[in-house]
Amino acid sequence: MTDYTLISRFRNKEQCELLIKKLEEKGKSCYNFCLKPADPNNADAHPEEQMKVFESVKDFYDDKYFKEVFEEDLEGLKNAEKVILLLPAGTSAHMEAGIAFGLGKPLILIGEPEKPETLYLVFNERYKDMDEFLKTI
Repeated sequence: MTDYTLISRFRNKEQCELLIKKLEEKGKSCYNFCLKPADPNNADAHPEEQMKVFESVKDFYDDKYFKEVFEEDLEGLKNAEKVILLLPAGTSAHMEAGIAFGLGKPLILIGEPEKPETLYLVFNERYKDMDEFLKTI
């Protein structure tokens, strides 16, 4: 069991890894979805370049790598005490937040939503930025 799992967009990898590093410095554990590259054939490429390859997969329903990523991220959600959504985040991260809510996980939102949405009310805690959140740890 980890203290947290972090959900966001892979394009936000630098900020995700910074938050995880700061959590670990405070003695907390966190599932890091960024450890699995979006492009397994070019893991050192910039996140934007990796995502272009990832998003170009035509038959993603039957893609072995997509299934691996899905299963690992789902386990990350199941095995966390709390779930953090770090904005900006894409559709997948928002879907993961819904899954976490359905699993009964306490949800933490870091960042300002682009527009008002009623479903942001699922978050138990909301912080304008990473530093504000980290002060509470």
